Amino acid sequence: MAGAAGIALHFSRSSWRWLVFAASVAPYLMCAALVAALAFTVLRRWAGAAVAVVVTAAAVWTQLPLYVSDSGTENGPELTVMQANLLFEGADPRALVEEVRTRRVSILTVNELTPAALDDLTRIGLDQLLPYRYVSPGRTATGTGIWSAYPLTDTIEYDGYVLNQLSATATLPGTGPVTVYAFHPVPPIYGTDVWADELSRLRAILDRAPAGRPAIAGGDFNATFDHFQFRAMLSGRFHDAAEQSGAGHLVTYPTDKLYPPVVGIDHILLADAHATEVETVSLPGADHRALVARLRLASPSA
Repeated sequence: MAGAAGIALHFSRSSWRWLVFAASVAPYLMCAALVAALAFTVLRRWAGAAVAVVVTAAAVWTQLPLYVSDSGTENGPELTVMQANLLFEGADPRALVEEVRTRRVSILTVNELTPAALDDLTRIGLDQLLPYRYVSPGRTATGTGIWSAYPLTDTIEYDGYVLNQLSATATLPGTGPVTVYAFHPVPPIYGTDVWADELSRLRAILDRAPAGRPAIAGGDFNATFDHFQFRAMLSGRFHDAAEQSGAGHLVTYPTDKLYPPVVGIDHILLADAHATEVETVSLPGADHRALVARLRLASPSA
């Protein structure tokens, strides 16, 4: 029953509070089908085992895209992108800057950027590594920012959201413009109808991304791969970097508890680009793990 419930939650379009929360742990519920298949087999209850095997196969089918890499056809320049939630001033700014330096990050998107955190990152030298930025710091969770190794133009802050949503255009030498989004839709605990509405409107922003131009959207989406409302954002040009690379379930939250992170709500979405590798990175003091994606852009001639 639990395995079948996990599959149903994966496909549920409901924004009812408890179904949204339950969908976050759908993969764990699906694992119950495998346990049931093994138990029924040991007990030689063949009818139950057959049903459990069917449910297990259906569960695997829903999760398999995360584990099968897509070779991609992009043959343009390589780029490293990082997404980080800073937990207000909680995240160690030195650790973040060091990760940017050692991993040679070219584009960084951040959430929960406060004025104090911005001052710390500036003082420690983030602007020396990524000299171009478009930021909208705010109190507590509202602040958002984009840092880039390349000039930023066409900066936009989108109105009508609880938290700050940004975009800018980075111009890469020899490649041309790349659209960069930094998103942070409201968490469902604020209200699942508001959460679903913001995800839908952010999808509309992505749908308006300039055609034929690479685009990168990093953010704490407050939604997992098993939320239909998040997968709807992947129904057009955009793809989840973790899914492209076959990285599997990259759990990022929470990291400030006695137990390990259990859900993956941080994502990097790509259009006209392909992720070859995606991994999570620990940020001391934060309640999220950061994401780092190594990707290849579509060539300018494409």
